[in-house]
Amino acid sequence: MTATTTHVFLSHGLESGPGSTKILAMKQAAEELPGVTAVAVDHRSSKDPTTRLEQMRDAIEKAGAVPERTILAGSSMGGWVCAQTSAHQRVLGCFLLAPALALPRYPQSNPVIQADHIQIIHGWEDDVVPVVPVIELAQQQKLPMLVVPDGHRLENSLERVVSEFRQFLLRAGL
Repeated sequence: MTATTTHVFLSHGLESGPGSTKILAMKQAAEELPGVTAVAVDHRSSKDPTTRLEQMRDAIEKAGAVPERTILAGSSMGGWVCAQTSAHQRVLGCFLLAPALALPRYPQSNPVIQADHIQIIHGWEDDVVPVVPVIELAQQQKLPMLVVPDGHRLENSLERVVSEFRQFLLRAGL
């Protein structure tokens, strides 16, 4: 890969996989842009957040991605993985869907997200990750957030999510 390659790493949720509808749709949207390599990280071997964080770090290292040309996108626990990754190393972008943030049972659930471009999308009817603590986290860090009339899986908002992701990638300069 060259220094001008942008790497997009997609991280799925706890009960999902790299072939989930959202992850595949976002991967396809990223791959439509020139100079982009998209990787759907497979976390199915472990439900442990720390292990999944290591898997993301390993995928980034294996790809030879440089932080200033790296976009992280994740859903639910995958959102937590992306947020935690960016908290340790500033990246170009962090796109989070119903991220498992501000939850007492997750380690370090209030990371300081470090990215040049950030977007959170969450559902008002999310019964897995409550929206209010995520709104409060976004407010504290002054992060852009879109709340839609949907549940945790954002299954009724797939078209909107993919459209927002495309716009996000374009704003990031891709």
